[in-house]
Amino acid sequence: MKFILIPAISVGIFFAIAFVLILSQPPKGFVSAETLDFPEGDSGASVSELLTFTARDGATLGYRDIAGTGSGDMILVHGSGWHGAAYEPLAQAISQRCGYRVIVPDLRGHGPLADPRGDIAYVGQLEDDLADLLDHLGLDRAVFAGHSSGGGLVIRFAGGAHGARMDRAVLIAPFLKYNAPTATEGSVWARPLTRRIIGLSMLNAVGIRALNGLTVIEFNLPETVRATEQGQWATASYSHRLNTGYAPRSDYLADIAALPPFLLLAGSDDAAFRPMEYEPVMSGATTNGNYEILPGLGHLGILDAAETTEAIAGFLGCPK
Repeated sequence: MKFILIPAISVGIFFAIAFVLILSQPPKGFVSAETLDFPEGDSGASVSELLTFTARDGATLGYRDIAGTGSGDMILVHGSGWHGAAYEPLAQAISQRCGYRVIVPDLRGHGPLADPRGDIAYVGQLEDDLADLLDHLGLDRAVFAGHSSGGGLVIRFAGGAHGARMDRAVLIAPFLKYNAPTATEGSVWARPLTRRIIGLSMLNAVGIRALNGLTVIEFNLPETVRATEQGQWATASYSHRLNTGYAPRSDYLADIAALPPFLLLAGSDDAAFRPMEYEPVMSGATTNGNYEILPGLGHLGILDAAETTEAIAGFLGCPK
């Protein structure tokens, strides 16, 4: 009998620890902390019409189409908490400079059509949605670009089932992983519910995913940002499955190794990540990278900088 009780007790302890971790750190509903270098007010750029496509599960998802002259096609993926409209100035700059058609999706769970906001149905759904968007556009392959967590999703996409559909990649201050050397000791704008993440990860390790819709990270979106037109479409928190699916896999170096030729850009004054660590970390996994650190630019300021557009144009081989 005792040989039966010992495994049962061990299983009980395992689940007790997992549930205590999950329940011990509920979301606050707000974050009060230092935040990123958000510009004051709206960007001032006109926002293109929000178009839609139907994903494989029947969901209606949004995107913006910045037409070019036919030089190429780019999918530009926004960062965490934000949405595609906020990236239109960069998309317009690339389109005008290079003639590329730049497609800027609102990832599932984000933007004005989010339903539900901050959640997805399963971990790999964002990758499937991007593949469905390519199908909707009639594209076999495209250049993929992404900023911050959007860059992390581009890396994840390269290492996943649809990776062959990525022609080249542009990674702008990408999130690699919480335990990568590029990570800072404390986030400047996010509150990860670390104990809850550990507890849910324990349950996922034994195949229990029923609680993956619980919130595991909250973002500090200042009131001055929320009050803008674009700010009202922001997403203030993520479920465990969205947070997991928006980043490279646990073996992030394997996802990095799957990248096609890519350009990595980061600002020297980036407060979210350690910019000088990108090349040492990533060059150990692949020789496909080109790395540029742009002086004086922060995590968000890099998006509107002329140097960023010129660096991308040079990588894509756009005529001067």
